[in-house]
This record gives sequence, C-alpha cells and structure tokens, in this order.
Amino acid sequence: MIEISKNAGFCFGVRRATDIVEEQIRNKGENHILCTLGKLIHNEQYNSYLSEMGVVTLKKEDISDVLNRASDQTRVTIIIRTHGIEKNIEEMLLDAKKNNSNIEIIDTSCPYVKKIHKIAMENSGDNQIFILIGQREHAEVKAIMSYVKGQGYVFSSADELENFLKSRDLSNFNINMVAQTTQKLTEWEKCQKIIKKYCTNAKIFDTICSVTEKRQNEARELSSRCDAMIVIGGKESSNTQKLYTVCKKYCEKSFWVQTARDIDRDMLGDAKNIGITAGASTPDSLIQEVKEKMNTTNQENFAEMLEEEMAKKAKIYVGATVTGFVMAISENEIRLDLGDKLTGIITRDQITDSNDVKLSELFNYGDAVDASVISKSDSDGIAILSKKKVDVVKNWTKIVDYAKSGEVVNAKITEATKGGVVAEIDGVRVFIPASMTGVKKDGDLNSLVGETKEVKVVEIKEDKKRAIASIKAVEIAKKNAAKEAFWASIEEGQVFEGPVKSITSYGAFVDLGGVDGLVHITELSWKRIKNPSEVVSVGETIKVFVKSVDKENGKISLGYKTDDQNPWNIFKSKYEVGSVAEVKVVGITTFGAFAEIVPGVDGLIHISQIADQKIEKIEDIIKVGDVVNAQITAIDEEKQKVSLSIRALLPKKEKAAEEVATEATEEVVESVEETADISDAE
Repeated sequence: MIEISKNAGFCFGVRRATDIVEEQIRNKGENHILCTLGKLIHNEQYNSYLSEMGVVTLKKEDISDVLNRASDQTRVTIIIRTHGIEKNIEEMLLDAKKNNSNIEIIDTSCPYVKKIHKIAMENSGDNQIFILIGQREHAEVKAIMSYVKGQGYVFSSADELENFLKSRDLSNFNINMVAQTTQKLTEWEKCQKIIKKYCTNAKIFDTICSVTEKRQNEARELSSRCDAMIVIGGKESSNTQKLYTVCKKYCEKSFWVQTARDIDRDMLGDAKNIGITAGASTPDSLIQEVKEKMNTTNQENFAEMLEEEMAKKAKIYVGATVTGFVMAISENEIRLDLGDKLTGIITRDQITDSNDVKLSELFNYGDAVDASVISKSDSDGIAILSKKKVDVVKNWTKIVDYAKSGEVVNAKITEATKGGVVAEIDGVRVFIPASMTGVKKDGDLNSLVGETKEVKVVEIKEDKKRAIASIKAVEIAKKNAAKEAFWASIEEGQVFEGPVKSITSYGAFVDLGGVDGLVHITELSWKRIKNPSEVVSVGETIKVFVKSVDKENGKISLGYKTDDQNPWNIFKSKYEVGSVAEVKVVGITTFGAFAEIVPGVDGLIHISQIADQKIEKIEDIIKVGDVVNAQITAIDEEKQKVSLSIRALLPKKEKAAEEVATEATEEVVESVEETADISDAE
C-alpha cells in the first residue's frame, strides 16, 4: 500500500512564488531582465528550468550592476524569494524602484517570514535579547537577524541554547525567542522547556509555519506505521532535511531522494506499506516522476494508488479541514485563497462570538488560516468555511496539554452561574467552581465577569470535552513560592514595613509579605504598657526589624522600638549635670516630687530641693501638673536615675548660723531615712 502525506509538496508561499515567476516568464519581453535574488526554491530541477526560461539567479554583489541597466529601453524585474532578504538590501531595492520607474521589485517573501521580521524589530534593542532557533547560514535566518537591534543570537539546538543560558546572567534583560519557520518541532519544544527553566518571563513567539508543522506531524504519524518512507526534496532544503530526520526516527527504512532517478525499488526490500512525503520546494511534477519510476519497477498498483492519494490531497469536501491564506479582510468576513482557483469565505460569526473585535486586528494579509468546510460550490469557486469548528478541536488539545503540564494560562471570565463562573481559554469554555474562584463564600461572583485571570486547568473530562480550572490554585502556588523565597532570604537585621495583622495580650503580629512575625509587648515601647493596643492598632502599617529567625519552627521575632527612640538616650542627648529643664510634676510623695523631664524619663526633686525653707507639706508649694524649672544636680547612668532641684535656681539669702546648723542636721537625717523610700516609690 502506498500513502502520500496530505501536505506533501509545494506550500502556499512557494507555490505563490513559482506562480508569480511563471507569469513573469509568460509576459517577458525582449528587453526584460528577469531575476530572482538567490535561488528561488531549494530544488535544482526547478531552478534549472527557470534558467532555461531566461530567469537570472542574481547574487547580492551583482545587484547594483543589474539595477544600473534599467532604462527606457530595458526593464529590470527582481523577485525576492520566499526566504526574504536582509533589511539593508530590501531598503536599497525599494529606493531604486522609487527612483526609477523601469525597475520593478516583487516581494514573494513568505508571510510567516515577514511576521518574524516584524517581531524582531519590535522585540529587540535596549535591555532585550533576541534568540532565534534555526540554521545560522540559512538565507531565512540571515534575513531575520538583519532586523534585530542590539543583542541577537542564533542557536541550532536545545543544547546550544542551554549552554548559553547557563553561562550568562540575564536577570536584567527581557528575553524574546522565535523559531525558523521550518524548524523541527521536537527541537523547538525542547528549546521552549529550556527557556522557561532559565527565564521565567521570556516571551516565546509561535513562528513555525502551520503547513510546516502539519507536514512534520503527518510525517511523524505516517512514518510510525509504514515499512518504508520516501522523502522527496532538494538537499539544500531545510524543511526537507527536517522531514527526513522525523521519518528516520520512526521508520528505519527512510530515504531522502531529489528525483525519481534516486529511487531504487530494491532499496525498499519487502516493504508493503510505503509512505511518501515531500518538502515545501518539491513540485508536483517530481512526485509524478516518482510515480512513473515506480511504474517501471513492476509495482502494478503503485501508479493507481499514487493517483488516488494525489486526488485525496487536492480534494476539498464538506467536513474537510483546509488551510487557506488571507487575501481580503472586511468588517464582517475574511476571504482565503484555497488554491485551485477556489476562494474560502469565513463570516464573523464563524470566527468569533465577540462583536467588539475588529477582524483587521485578528488577521493580516497572507496569514495562514485553518478552517472546516461547511459548503462548497464548484461552479462559483466558493467554499463557505468555519474557523470556530477547527479552533474547538485544536484548542481542546491545548487545554488537555495545559492540564498535563500544570501551566498557568490566562482565562477571560465571561459569565457567572449558580455554582461558579464560566471562562474562555484559547476560545474553549471552561468552568471554575465557586470554591476555586478566590471569592469568599456567598461573595458576588459577578464581580469577576469581564476580568482576565491567571488559572490552572485542574481537571479534564475527555468524554464530555469538559475542563475545570482554578484561580485559587494559582494564588496558592504564588503564595507558596513567595514563602519559599522569603524563608530563603530572611536574616537578622532586615527591615520590613507591613500591616499589623492581629494583637494579643503578649504582642502584635505583623505581615511581612505572606509570612507573619511577632513583636513582643516588651519590644513595642520603652515605656511599660499594659496592652500592645496602646502603641499599635490592627491594619496600621509599621516599620520593624528582624531580631531572630527560627526557620525550623517557622517563627520570626521582630523589634519595633529602636535606640533612637530610647527616652534615656533622648534625655542624655539634651541634658547634662547643671542643665536647667522645664519639667512637669507627675507625682508627689512624703519625701519629694517626681517630674517628667522628657517623655519616659522622670527625675526626683527631693523635699529639701523644692524651696529655700523647710516645708511641712509639699502640696503647699507644688502640685501634680505644675510645670516648673529645675536644675539637674545628679545623673546615675547605671540605674538611669536623675536628681533635680528647684531650690538651686532660687536667689541665695543669708541665714543665721544656728538655723543653718539645724537645717543641715535635719537634712542628713531625712536623707538617711528616705533613701529606702525613694527606691520603693520609683
């Protein structure tokens, strides 16, 4: 049995380029220089045909000479091939065309390649690194890299990429990564895993041509069930080389041929099931040559089966999935070129449910679009298509992959239901139960409608094509990650600002960013307080510092009061022995009065230092609340005690000798008797 890959042969871009060249050949006059900038496609037989038809393969160094030949008598047409060209050369050609009406530049660059050029321009430059996975010397890669500003790198494998990431500190850069349009899918998938491992915020652009992706997937599937595989394509063709690599991995008897002359029936041995695929630069005529060659090797049914498979490949029928390229965009529909003079129409309602989105914002001219055939009219050359049907199938696979990988994805909440909310992920409806929304019990789920939330797909019901997602799972994962990072970096002396979460009789708990620490009551104030609420309140943001960390038990002790807040230090910075202070009387005892010098520091005015005469009752001279001037007469650093005197500031007066002697004796006696009382009172 012979089976041909559905997407074997010319892709849209190559077919478009060859059609344009052949039309130019048909209209070519005598004084018309028709050139392709480099070989049009990676197929020597076709390029030889072009040469025979008078098409010149132009090298970069010959461009100026050819352009200079353009005149009223000689017309010059230069065709840019599908791989694209370097930015400076394109600008030079366009300038030449602008200044000389006898020069025509036709750009057949693949839309996928042009898309990467735009990505390169917009995602490179200051503080950015642009990474391209592909073949360094390939024309497409060289063209892409010419659009890169600043740092740009090309890696041909996942191993090269990983070695680069290991050796560089990229923490201060934004990383952007794309793939060559024909890049091997398995290698690209490895590169994506590696970039996510080292650069969690890297931007990854999906730039592999959808036809290339389909061709590789078909090659993988076909080669895994065939006894032998024939891969047709030029040896310079990157996508053909990757097709051969894919086929060889799954089928040992895989052969890469350029023409029918390379096929030897004996090399297939006793293979019964033979698969055929072809690179994007392989014309249908070469596949026909293979058919004829196999006919001459007594494979009687081969030609018939080949023709049958070719018919299947070309057939567009109701229910089939087809790929077309955008050729027109209007407010309510887009039109696709399906090939074979067939136009596909997709109306707005078969693209999106949103009335706010402009189709011109969703699609660009030349974009490849997959769609399902709803109806077809051969007489009108029209097929009515649905993109939604294909998207549902395609995107469901993505949802399943998200569930397997645990990847965090964006989901737009579209409606609230009794038990939760409905969201869309890549166009697929998923359900988020109320308990997984993060909204408190009996809270308003409608508050989420219209918002885009990060979610994880946590459950798949394949039989019902139903998926369940969770917002809460992402929040929990973020909190856990933040806690791990916190405990890894926390150390004594660190300063934090955070809200007071709760207050107990023994202290206050402060949120340090997902982790709570305790400020003991003794660390809240230099004064004696009965309850932490005297100093802080719940919800108040305060600055604290780490006194000690017990990672094993998950406990953090915090400090709030600081040395610069210590009343004793404040007192010492302002006063010394002999200083005069305005003090407030805060207490009276039998032996004197206590007065506040600064908040938190009191001094004793002994009864003998209140007046210049003997007093019976202190309240007769001063009362609690009075503000008076007093001199600091002594400071006890060790016990943090201060002696004050009002008397020292009073005018001196002469006393009788007998009176002085009597007062001195009484003061000594009182001083001895009251020493113990001072200690008790304080």
